[in-house]
Amino acid sequence: MPYKNKPRPYKKEYKQQKEREEHSDRMERQRARRKMDKTGKDANKNGKADKREGKDIAHKKALSKGGSNKNGVTVQSRKKNRAAGGAMSSPKKKG
Repeated sequence: MPYKNKPRPYKKEYKQQKEREEHSDRMERQRARRKMDKTGKDANKNGKADKREGKDIAHKKALSKGGSNKNGVTVQSRKKNRAAGGAMSSPKKKG
């Protein structure tokens, strides 16, 4: 717990995010989710498209590799999407 006795510096964190160019990627993900929710069927009226519930919106070309919503998005399980390109996707080396 790094901020036990002092308030969390949200402004500083936001500024750092913009400097690292993470802000635009987050906005791109958010636009993809909103578009899916707007166009998809929502039978239980909770604001999320039925096919997206419990799943992630994955970009066909990863945002970290220069992709965007124009390259296309798909619905994937959270486990599969979050493991792609991360530490879990490459096997551990023995030795």
